[in-house]
Amino acid sequence: MLELDGVGKTYKVGAFGGREMAALRDVSFAVRPGEVVSLIGESGSGKTTLGRLVLRLASVTRGAIRFDGTDVSRLRGRRLTGYYRRVQGVFQDPFSSYNPIFKADRVLHAIRAGFFPGVPAARWREKVDAALEAVRLDPAQVLNKYPHQLSGGQLQRLLIARALLLDIELLVADEIISMLDASTRIDVLNLLADLKARGLGILFITHDLSLGHYLSDRAVILRRGVVVETGPADKVFGDPRHPYTRTLLASVPQLHRKWRSRPPIDSADPCAYHGLRADGSCEADGKVPALASVDGDHLVGCARLGQ
Repeated sequence: MLELDGVGKTYKVGAFGGREMAALRDVSFAVRPGEVVSLIGESGSGKTTLGRLVLRLASVTRGAIRFDGTDVSRLRGRRLTGYYRRVQGVFQDPFSSYNPIFKADRVLHAIRAGFFPGVPAARWREKVDAALEAVRLDPAQVLNKYPHQLSGGQLQRLLIARALLLDIELLVADEIISMLDASTRIDVLNLLADLKARGLGILFITHDLSLGHYLSDRAVILRRGVVVETGPADKVFGDPRHPYTRTLLASVPQLHRKWRSRPPIDSADPCAYHGLRADGSCEADGKVPALASVDGDHLVGCARLGQ
């Protein structure tokens, strides 16, 4: 369904844009129907940038993003509208998606105006009610209400309902539960699990490893714009091979143990990547070498590139 092939994103920085900053370098992975792929990394690793590229909110500098074999960057006009019928995103702060002077369900009316202008009012109300029920919202409690009258969880689920009105096939979920309280988080996570069971592909962007492990089929670990480890979630979390992945997992607080600071990653430490290559080397010349296989589709990258 969704395939990223050598995707790179570079920004011009400096007073006159004389320098370049690589936000993403040679990122490749795929999301299949009915699969949750967690994109995990610290703040500044390039997770949100990648989500914006998939949603065509920013342009790709190098590589390609394909949806069902079609290069997303080349879509224009009606073809781009058709892409948004199948791919939608929900972001971290639900409150920023609403104008406080309008009622919250205005986001649903915008979908009708843009994609279903000819649908009769009665049929549209049926679609809205079905979408709200799918995200466990009572139409009587959320329709005709202003954003300040609804909770963060209700607003976030209303945004997911907006996406479901389009019968989407892929949802880009960018930190969608980080601003919600614990009880509401469980509701949204269970909702995503239900949508997955219905065949929806989900790119779940998060810095929370426990959530990524709980929800995902596969995990992609991103560090400074580079994929350093990827594979089935149980393999990546159960047998991490890259020093960065191990550091992330070791940094998760454990209530039954005394907290201890973790040493920084030492690029001189033994690199599993080189042990997996016949010549024991890599092309550390500024390029990102291809990931090496640890066990089938469990892949690991080089730890000596100063990433």
